[in-house]
Amino acid sequence: MTSAAPPGPVATERIRNFSIISHVDHGKSTLSDRILELTGAVDPRLMREQFLDSMDLERERGITIKAQNVRVRYRDYVLHLIDTPGHVDFGYEVSRSLAACEGAVLLVDASQGIQAQTLANCYQAMEHNLEIVAVLNKIDLPAADPERCAAEIEQVLGIPREEVLRISAKTGEGVEALLDAVVARIPPPVGDPEAALRALIFDSAYDQYRGVVSSVRVVDGTIRAGERLLFMQAGGVYEAEELGVRTPEARPVEALGPGEVGYLIAGIKDVGSARSGETVTSAQRPATEALPGYRDPKPMVFCGLYPMDGDRLPELRDALDRLKLNDASFTYEPESSHALGFGFRCGFLGLLHMEIVRERLEREFDLSLVATAPSVAYRVWLTDGTALDIDNPTDLPDQSRIERIEEPMLAATILTPAEHTGTVMELCQRRRGELQKMEYLSPERVELAYRIPLAEVVVDFFDQLKSRTKGYASLDYEPAGYEAANLVRVEILINHVPVDAFSTIVHRSQAEAYGRRMAERLRQMIPRQLFDVPIQAAIGGRIIARETVKAKRKDVLAKCYGGDVTRKRKLLERQKEGKKRMKSIGRVEVPQEAFISALRMDEG
Repeated sequence: MTSAAPPGPVATERIRNFSIISHVDHGKSTLSDRILELTGAVDPRLMREQFLDSMDLERERGITIKAQNVRVRYRDYVLHLIDTPGHVDFGYEVSRSLAACEGAVLLVDASQGIQAQTLANCYQAMEHNLEIVAVLNKIDLPAADPERCAAEIEQVLGIPREEVLRISAKTGEGVEALLDAVVARIPPPVGDPEAALRALIFDSAYDQYRGVVSSVRVVDGTIRAGERLLFMQAGGVYEAEELGVRTPEARPVEALGPGEVGYLIAGIKDVGSARSGETVTSAQRPATEALPGYRDPKPMVFCGLYPMDGDRLPELRDALDRLKLNDASFTYEPESSHALGFGFRCGFLGLLHMEIVRERLEREFDLSLVATAPSVAYRVWLTDGTALDIDNPTDLPDQSRIERIEEPMLAATILTPAEHTGTVMELCQRRRGELQKMEYLSPERVELAYRIPLAEVVVDFFDQLKSRTKGYASLDYEPAGYEAANLVRVEILINHVPVDAFSTIVHRSQAEAYGRRMAERLRQMIPRQLFDVPIQAAIGGRIIARETVKAKRKDVLAKCYGGDVTRKRKLLERQKEGKKRMKSIGRVEVPQEAFISALRMDEG
């Protein structure tokens, strides 16, 4: 049962909008749970861990994937809290959330100190001119060292150590003092209630029965239920069927005023009409200027997604449309492959993002998918002076037309305990990284800055980094332009026919190893035929690796007993002719399992 709608909008001086930001696993979701408990927003009988993480996938992995917003009452104030993801792949979610706030609670683990994502998220908050409340969490742990971490925060971020709060989100210690600090330090929103309505959509999701449900932040004016609204970028006019706030249950309200955050349902069935960054205004009295919205994020990792059953292609297209509404940071366009049929070329912000999107498509839309090997977008300069951006290895032009190939680079920041510095540097050098800077944050912790090719990071760099440092190192990266490199396309040929799904662009020094590994893996996967099947890896016309699937041998002499040897020879010659003819017209069917297994990233 829904509680009665509160009367009218809240006065702006009583509102505080803030995000909780930190490195992954520093306790954001746990702190959100304690705030919900402390403010009485959730019935104690219904309380559970990670309350705001609504996806099964988030609960299984113990990470936040989608930013979630909730409105709670604390004393005489209304607090709008946004719980954000911590992983580097979901930095776009964080930047969108910060645009809907006036302040940020920066959470730091008191046993681990500042990590790479702590810095990245803090700088993002500073770019948005937000008031930052620094907090040390997990002070109840035996390994916690709040004095050292507070000194580190002062040295690295310039926040005075005496202003750094100390809490335990698990036990609830210090959480009330944190809310008092939020009310005292974070400024109320600024907005004119009499001005023309301008509200920013910062997230959307698709509901099967109600259409698009948008999360909105009102900047100017007041939005009322039943009002006709103009979506400025898309140009559509819709009626506000329901306005509400999440407390955390959806609770309808009559109106939302300046500075308030809530949700809007306007019966929109076309997912393209209410994308993130859209400005909503009144159709009767429209605003003259739209809000700035968001920069579209640039995808960094690409792969092909194909349905196992080709007939389900329209379902995959619908699923991608709806997921795009909820996660604006991935892109897709149709493509076809000789081996896998019709599918979509998708762009992601990173490898974890790619895994999550694929898993969400399979779970939420009941699809079975094959993903090709991940690749990055290269810039190819042709001999005629033109440049092409290529994210699919099969689109690479003929070698004779190419002047040079440039690969995307990253500026990577690695924070590691001092005793692991050598092994981290060795890993980065093996991945063609170039050391830019090395700085000791304290006697025990080192910050390394590297310029490293994106292609070397997307596959298993993060896993290697974690395993070499016993899980203590952290990584943050951002794009750093393009650089020319000695790159080649390795093609895989099965029975002399190129298979486009397996071709990839790699550095020349690694081409042979990739070719050998792929040929060996396919040899184990492809079933034997009645003729030898060669599996070759080639660069241009040069074969660099070869394996052979040996032929099955049918015993044609089984029924031939006694008689002259010429009878046996005649049967063997006929078999030989038959095999030769079969080989010339024989096409090898590569089973689906072979594709899935050969393209499995975790085995790479």
